[in-house]
Amino acid sequence: MSITLENVSRSFDGRKVLHDVNLTLPDKGAVCFFGPSGCGKTTLLRLICGLDKPDAGKVHIPQGTRFSCHFQEDRLLPWYTAEENLRLTGEGIDAEAWLNKVLLPDAAGLYPDELSGGMRRRVSLARALAHPSDVLVLDEPVRELDEATADKMLELIAQSVGNRLLILVTHDRSQAERLGCRVVEFPLDGGAP
Repeated sequence: MSITLENVSRSFDGRKVLHDVNLTLPDKGAVCFFGPSGCGKTTLLRLICGLDKPDAGKVHIPQGTRFSCHFQEDRLLPWYTAEENLRLTGEGIDAEAWLNKVLLPDAAGLYPDELSGGMRRRVSLARALAHPSDVLVLDEPVRELDEATADKMLELIAQSVGNRLLILVTHDRSQAERLGCRVVEFPLDGGAP
């Protein structure tokens, strides 16, 4: 059973961000929410993940659906090292291997405030990719990374999706194409394909 949105609307301070959105996501594959800043992409992600509620309409999430999220903020726990933050994803996670995959082999014992913004971003990405889930949600995962590092992280994302549904938010259409995403254009008003 797929995640579906029926006539979903969401406003903030009287400003409609999403209005009467209808959308069905596939069980697996890749979808990209694409559009200008402030058009509701992150709001829609939060609704899909069950982190926010719509003002109107319904979001149907199949029972037992597991989400793994990488939001625009890194959301690392500041009192845990990079390795400890990765181990939060579940038992049996090889934190050292994942830190190597995101090009941070020497960061295991460092705390978030000892990492640069790009390094924190990659630890957060590794945590999302390592977490066993049905849906992988990535909100601008390579923002703030130099081109060579971003390129390697996109390769890692492509290798790590597996049988999950990937929901990507990006302002760079080439990233969506590279990951084989079906693009959903924003703003969504009155529905989506």
